[in-house]
Amino acid sequence: MFGFLRRRPRPQWLTPLLDMQWDGAVLRFKAEAGTAQLALEIDGSHFDTVSCAADGSAHIEFAFVPNGKEGLTVLPRSGRDGAALSNMPAHLLPGQAGFAAAPTRPRTLRHVAGGARPVPFGTDVAAPAVSIVVPIFNAPDLVARCLTRVIEHTTGKARLILIDDASSDPAIVPLLARFAGIAGVSVLRNEHNRGFTATANRGIAAAGTDDVVLLNADTEVGPNWLQGLRRAALIESRVATATAVSDNAGAFSVPELEQENPGPAAWSLEASARALWQQAGLAYPQLPTGNGFCMYIRRGVIDAVGALDEVAFPQGYGEENDFCQRAAQAGLIHLIAGNVYVGHARSASFGAQRRASLGAAGMAVLRERWPDYEAEVGRSLHSFARRVLDWRVRRAFAAATRVGPPCARLLWVGADAPRWSDAQVWNLVANDTENELLVDGEVVAANTWQAHDPEPSYRALWDWLQIFAIEALLVSRHGDSVAEILCRLLDIPIFAVTAPFAASAREALTAGIASTRSFKESA
Repeated sequence: MFGFLRRRPRPQWLTPLLDMQWDGAVLRFKAEAGTAQLALEIDGSHFDTVSCAADGSAHIEFAFVPNGKEGLTVLPRSGRDGAALSNMPAHLLPGQAGFAAAPTRPRTLRHVAGGARPVPFGTDVAAPAVSIVVPIFNAPDLVARCLTRVIEHTTGKARLILIDDASSDPAIVPLLARFAGIAGVSVLRNEHNRGFTATANRGIAAAGTDDVVLLNADTEVGPNWLQGLRRAALIESRVATATAVSDNAGAFSVPELEQENPGPAAWSLEASARALWQQAGLAYPQLPTGNGFCMYIRRGVIDAVGALDEVAFPQGYGEENDFCQRAAQAGLIHLIAGNVYVGHARSASFGAQRRASLGAAGMAVLRERWPDYEAEVGRSLHSFARRVLDWRVRRAFAAATRVGPPCARLLWVGADAPRWSDAQVWNLVANDTENELLVDGEVVAANTWQAHDPEPSYRALWDWLQIFAIEALLVSRHGDSVAEILCRLLDIPIFAVTAPFAASAREALTAGIASTRSFKESA
């Protein structure tokens, strides 16, 4: 931990009444006496607002550096949308007194330094069988989009269980019949309308011993969504559920809580999802609950605490909160998979007014059963990890106005890596005694190879695959290399591509043979 810095005269571009000190762990401000609050802007995006003492002083304690670097480019403001308290941002470095020159161009956002939580080394993420349960009632256009995206963006072995809750819209039956012909997809139908919770429970029962993902029919998933949820659920044994983030999912909305957050106009939802996969980090904020719009549940938890309470919450709106509180009573925890971004139309089946009524009724039951629930949510909703997540999403989305949509990150091991304009090929190479991970010729990570003890290098590669959000491994032919073994464990598709390479990544991956299975191939 760095000691506090000795003060030097403030640069002239700082207002005389403002002082800042950064020691690598705590950022301290000093503004005019009587200043009520200060808002912290890092790298051009709002991070947090703090209350000031009577003398104008304030501080923020950092559990880890949110931008993946030791330096902070800071602009304090009088409030979230208030006036700047200095003439330009200050670039602060721990261990260096005074202020450094601020970068002239926006810096690349790297992984969360000190806050990332990769899956423990050697965990077989692909091992647990998973069933995706989608309760359906009307809204055929949204249902069609939801199911199309699930099949398009789901890799690895999984089942898809669709339950029609006696929809009154005649378009639903022929729509689901189209999907029933796909291997790995099951279609069930309730003879009469049973309500959301009972329908979800039917899907949970149909899943047998599988882990379950509850997915609303008005959602739209993006690349890597299931891998992300599975990894979050397996980072430690206490995890009961892992929930995605969304543009419109209450406490799971990003970057602004409890609001509808339109994604960047210049990007598709797929592009926004990929941006968060690469830039949201792996800090996994914790809440006392998950959200059933897109929630991964480990089967052992269902076995331990039972399914959803369909009597108290027949139409939903509180059933997952109650389930999660029962799991919490058993010592389990619920995580936010901040790198999994799922679009959510919300209220498609019920409408906003009925949804509000059902939500109020559900909350009344929760308050009676779990009187501390709301206070627990309040205490955890603004955790440091959550503030970092929201900030990283703001920063990623802000970049959409000046850069194109992000490309998939593919890994090639060794020399002669392919080059494509529609994907970013990362290259793992041996350089003397160093294993180096490069992108566009820049070394972003390195590890010393020791022939007598290779495990540290294997562990480093394991973490790099997750921290740097690699989407697929490219090989000239399938085999049992260390990289392939680790990718199989992490549920990362492996594509065989050979020279001369196709003109684009899309062509190469379409022609290549992946070693992981999708719904189209699963039984």
